[in-house]
Amino acid sequence: MTQVTARLPDELIAGIDKAARSLNRSRAEIIRQAIEYYLADVDDLRLALEALQDPGDAVLDWDEVKRDLLAAD
Repeated sequence: MTQVTARLPDELIAGIDKAARSLNRSRAEIIRQAIEYYLADVDDLRLALEALQDPGDAVLDWDEVKRDLLAAD
């Protein structure tokens, strides 16, 4: 495993330490998990943007979908 060093504001470290104490985890575990969540969110955002830019991906009209769903009952 590679070690990474970063400078963080004292307030952020205090929040990380508070989360670590409350979750009974190490500071490193909290930081590692936060980065994993962030990278997953960035990947989800990238996929969503790609889908929005795909001209072959139809955009649904909410009013039309709502009418179709209500008519199905």
